[in-house]
Amino acid sequence: MTGYTLEVCVDSLESAMAAVNGGATRLELCANLVIGGTTPSVFLLREIRKRSDIPINAIIRPRFGDFCYSPAELNIMVGEIECFRHERANGVVIGALTPDGGLDEQAMRAMIGAAGGLSVTLHRAFDMCRDPFAALRAAKALGVATVLTSGGRNTALDGAPLLKELGALGLVDIMAGGGVNAEVITKLRPLTGLTSYHMSGKAVVDSPMRHRNPHVSMGLPSLSEYQLWRTDEQRVRAARSALDALA
Repeated sequence: MTGYTLEVCVDSLESAMAAVNGGATRLELCANLVIGGTTPSVFLLREIRKRSDIPINAIIRPRFGDFCYSPAELNIMVGEIECFRHERANGVVIGALTPDGGLDEQAMRAMIGAAGGLSVTLHRAFDMCRDPFAALRAAKALGVATVLTSGGRNTALDGAPLLKELGALGLVDIMAGGGVNAEVITKLRPLTGLTSYHMSGKAVVDSPMRHRNPHVSMGLPSLSEYQLWRTDEQRVRAARSALDALA
């Protein structure tokens, strides 16, 4: 698959190995994928490393919600980046915005400094920016290598027109994410010209728990605690096959 990237977002060892076995070229490691992903444990990275040498980028996100962070949250994020740098992660996936919707260049500069030469991806905070082109230019100036984006829409397919414009500028690697699968990749490539794709390939797996208390909820009431989100190896393999066919 020369010239293409297939990054798979995972939040468990099981999902990571499914992605590896399916043909992913890189992992985005997170926790709590069900709420969009938060900072993972370094111990999860270590467990994956025991089984695979696939490049791993760690998302740095201290909480669910928007990307406007307090000074204390930024300090936590900087510390977490330093931890993943010491663990020799391939890169970090970061993003911070100002209250008026611009890229928070001061916060980004602090995090990039902590990364100490690791590859830096700007995550889909980019899609919440007021002006994507201004944000892209700022990201380039800061030294960001990759921008993960759905083109400012809920799915990359819907955002294809902006993805094409962003990619044509050639400033950084534009990685399409948001509803990506084998079929979407086949459609997006001719529409956008992009060569980097991000997916979760998730499937809902029933928990092995037999005893279930219907009167207590430990999390979001809208989500079943007895359903697990896991990366499906076959979905990753199908996406890899789609990229191999394009290559």
